[in-house]
Amino acid sequence: MKEFAYRVARPALAHFPGHHRSRRGDSGHEFRAHVPLHDAPDVRRLDLHASLRDPLGQWLVRVASERKAVPVYAVADLSASMAFQGERRKLDVLADFTEALAWSAWRTGDAFGFVGCDEAVRRDWLLPLVRSQGVGSAFARRLRAFAPAGRNADGLKDAHRLLRRERSLVFLLSDFHLPLPALDAVLGSLAHHELVPVLLWDRAEFAQPGEGPNAAGLPGGIGLASRIGRLASLVDAETGQRRLLWLRPALRERWRRQLEARRGALDALFRRHRLRPLYLLDGFDADAVTAHFHR
Repeated sequence: MKEFAYRVARPALAHFPGHHRSRRGDSGHEFRAHVPLHDAPDVRRLDLHASLRDPLGQWLVRVASERKAVPVYAVADLSASMAFQGERRKLDVLADFTEALAWSAWRTGDAFGFVGCDEAVRRDWLLPLVRSQGVGSAFARRLRAFAPAGRNADGLKDAHRLLRRERSLVFLLSDFHLPLPALDAVLGSLAHHELVPVLLWDRAEFAQPGEGPNAAGLPGGIGLASRIGRLASLVDAETGQRRLLWLRPALRERWRRQLEARRGALDALFRRHRLRPLYLLDGFDADAVTAHFHR
């Protein structure tokens, strides 16, 4: 089973004991502060030196924070574009990530939950927080057998309603091909949590038609290649609409510039929300996820 190490940037606020630093508890191993004896009545932690220096003459005890658990969620885009297959099918990569995340959360002592969305939140793809060793494998098998048909991922904007109110670690898993205003609303709705956008991309989906699978997920050119262009059949992966395009050199250049502009616009949006996105190209890489949290 692939496993990766994650961590939260801010102290955990949960009450369950676990792996992560917190500002709660008073009998842990990480010194937090001195407090008066009547606020933490345990003479075993009495600090005589600090008490003698206290201007109010109080008896002071040392308080040490305890390690706590955090809720961990996968919020996943299950719209039709996730069926794209290049090096690997995106939904299979999502399944690999979900399986590894659930296993890593269990190994860390955290609870794991899953929220799947397409045009709305999918009630058949909800998993409340659980602490179970095998839940990730069972969920991954379902994802690998799933054939998504949703025409968009609008349900992501309501995913926050299914999460715990306490701050959680949330992995937002998608190809992020939704409109920027909609994505901005999704990121804003999850701002209360520690959010990690995970972009599941395949290099083949950005190849120009005629050079491999195109951005919509279909084979590229279908003939009539010449110096002046190529006739290509393109299909929108979300809606299924098909159209023919004559790919002139100028159109190819515009295609390339728009791809670069889209990547720049996504990065700018993530910076505005103070997020560090994780780009996974051509499959799941547990070491890349670990490196994301330790750089």
